[in-house]
Amino acid sequence: MPTMNMSSRGGLLGAPPRFGPRPAGTTASRRTGRFSFVLLLLLSLLGTPALASAAPPPAPSRTVAAAASAAAPAVNAAAAAQARARWGDRRLDEVSFLGTHNAFTNYEDSRWSSVAQSESIRHQLDNGVRGLSLDTHWYERSRWLCVISFGSDCYPSDVHLCHGECKTFAGVTYALPRQSFQGSMQTVVDFLAANPQEVVTIFLEDYVTAQQLGNSLGRVRGLDQLLFRPDVWNVRQQGWPRMTDLVGSGKRLLIFSDEPDREHLGVMYDKAWTVSNFWSLGDLGNDVSCVSRWSDVPLDRQEPGFRRLFTMSHHRNVPTAINAVLDNGTKLRDRVSERCRPAAGGRDPNFVSVDFHKLSDGSGHTPASIVAELNARN
Repeated sequence: MPTMNMSSRGGLLGAPPRFGPRPAGTTASRRTGRFSFVLLLLLSLLGTPALASAAPPPAPSRTVAAAASAAAPAVNAAAAAQARARWGDRRLDEVSFLGTHNAFTNYEDSRWSSVAQSESIRHQLDNGVRGLSLDTHWYERSRWLCVISFGSDCYPSDVHLCHGECKTFAGVTYALPRQSFQGSMQTVVDFLAANPQEVVTIFLEDYVTAQQLGNSLGRVRGLDQLLFRPDVWNVRQQGWPRMTDLVGSGKRLLIFSDEPDREHLGVMYDKAWTVSNFWSLGDLGNDVSCVSRWSDVPLDRQEPGFRRLFTMSHHRNVPTAINAVLDNGTKLRDRVSERCRPAAGGRDPNFVSVDFHKLSDGSGHTPASIVAELNARN
């Protein structure tokens, strides 16, 4: 979903000028010291391998791990009771969640000039977002970028979150500090660990290989214990589990990708498991039709014993706060009821994904309140 918004936020960072005379004898020594520092920096950058990422915290002791494992059933049981009070016996495909388009392009996680959200991924989760859209790209370490940035862009080769090529335009196609996929997924896992009654879904616009993605996911502490695998649950034959089953089992993280060759990682191919509308409202925001993203997978597709999740996107080609104010209130509510629900055979979307999820048109209808209305219907 490429977008280009050239509005900037803030200015260039630089040291303020110094005024007034310097003490005698300091100019030459400062120049010599500065030259030596820069020389040493360049030599170290040009002669050393890629910088290693920060070491993970030490693994818990066996005693601590055993105690945590023993406590898990009690925690899951309490969380399942909360889920039952909240969701009753509804299955995953019978509830609705608030989602955020390009959740990683925000003002808090990194220095983006073109953003789709105002809050960090963690703050989005804290504020009720349960579906996150992320773009994964492979970043190959660049010694040249490391040198010309004077050490501020020295990152190892890894899967990163970029909005296009990871070296093209800082602030627009990538941001500094660079956002690793592993780090962002660790944020999600940490949120789920702190909120055992919640379920989160990740939607990947995926530009990496299955091996690269798997290596990155494999370094996320605690992910395996949370990852939902549809084959283990026999979803095709038995349908999606109830929310209480997900919470009670602890399997509360779902990951979808637009690439098909990573199901062995527990990452579902979205075209095989979901129906989805075409993502854009157009440049002017006037294309409120609700047509399928895939011509061979209609929104009202029926399959025996199984119902796909319905993901609904509602945002323009270029994300701006002004557009979100115009789009996120009455227009969104009417589009769900008048366009998308009929197109999907009378069913409500399971995920409603928007830009700037906290903004609305002042009508009293917000993306969060609209999702709450959908859940109250079911």
